[in-house]
Amino acid sequence: MKNTLLYSTLLGLSTLIFSPSSAQAQLLPQPWVSVGVQESEPTFSVGVRGLGLGLELGLTDESAVGIDVMKFLSPPLIGEISGYVGVGLYNNSNSSGQEFAYSAGVQIRPDGNFFFGAGYHNLRGINGQIGFKLY
Repeated sequence: MKNTLLYSTLLGLSTLIFSPSSAQAQLLPQPWVSVGVQESEPTFSVGVRGLGLGLELGLTDESAVGIDVMKFLSPPLIGEISGYVGVGLYNNSNSSGQEFAYSAGVQIRPDGNFFFGAGYHNLRGINGQIGFKLY
């Protein structure tokens, strides 16, 4: 009886840890769009996530265009929620030079095809995200 309970528990835990949907989610890119606000002006971005990394192309309220690279971090055994931190470089046509950017936020990926997120970007302000899972 004890062995059966032990084997059942181990089998259940291994199913949670090594589920194929988690591996598939890491390999297939997951695109998103984002709309934010910085000083009462709208900002926009598009991004893609895969293998625990993200790449985002953004447009600020001052027409600066840039790219951000993000690292996603998930708590153990909670695959639906991921926090991220990112850094980027933006080129502003209105002023000379480039601006360094940083960001942080969270994405929630429930069952189904869509996921949602919210974040803060020092040049693009507070933003909301909606994305699509390709699997």
